[in-house]
Amino acid sequence: MTARVLAFLCLAAVPLASLAQAEEGWRFSLTPYIWLPNVNGTLKYHPPPATGGAPEVDTGPNNYLENLSFALMLSGEARKGRWSIVSDLIYLKFDKEKSNVRDVDFGGSRVNSSADLGTQSSLKGLEWTLAGAYTMVQAPRYTIEGVGGLRYFHVEASSDWQLAATVSGPGGAQTLPASGNVSRKTDIVDGIVGVRGRIRWGETPWFSPYYLDVGTGGSNLTWQSVLGIGYGFKWGDLLLAYRTLYYDQKDDKLLQDFRFSGPTLGATFHF
Repeated sequence: MTARVLAFLCLAAVPLASLAQAEEGWRFSLTPYIWLPNVNGTLKYHPPPATGGAPEVDTGPNNYLENLSFALMLSGEARKGRWSIVSDLIYLKFDKEKSNVRDVDFGGSRVNSSADLGTQSSLKGLEWTLAGAYTMVQAPRYTIEGVGGLRYFHVEASSDWQLAATVSGPGGAQTLPASGNVSRKTDIVDGIVGVRGRIRWGETPWFSPYYLDVGTGGSNLTWQSVLGIGYGFKWGDLLLAYRTLYYDQKDDKLLQDFRFSGPTLGATFHF
């Protein structure tokens, strides 16, 4: 699935470039950036083979960079007049996040787990946002743009648990062994709406970018926020911000009250 999404991104760039050559007035920007999020939330798994209980695993938050093993972030924009097309691509991989088995779900009946002696979780995900934006307010000191589009998120998670004892379900017919591992993956597509823009700091090159969206579809709720400071140059901008990406799926899905949050640093190049 990941390979197909990346291939689509490459193919989508071809008609966009042709359109820019056919008409005057298009402007482009490209922003490579670094995002160092903490991970905090609950992973809900299916029952492992030969067991009757599904572990629910709390993970994070952990120190920045402690478990982040790979990251790739890139965003871009094509603008003409008040209209623009924006795209954002993120790939993150975390290994051996300190976690704990909160409880075990035995077909709707939850049982508290025994003492957790050491549970670790790994997580990797590809997030892609594609949206259109329209500038509603363009004042000398600030801008306000409406945003609408889609956000896709592919997640693969796995956990290795080590408990003090076997966990038995109601009546003792179902059990979760004291140690084991489990994995699960999911694809989430949500529609999103939001606002974005920037606020200038007087007659200086300094400004504050902001972004907020909210959505639903494959998840009960997803939202994302960005707030920071930037400095403008002739070639583009330097940006430092704090970013949060939140997901909460339905009760039987993988991501429960899940949050990625942390600082981001990037450079925007205009051409």
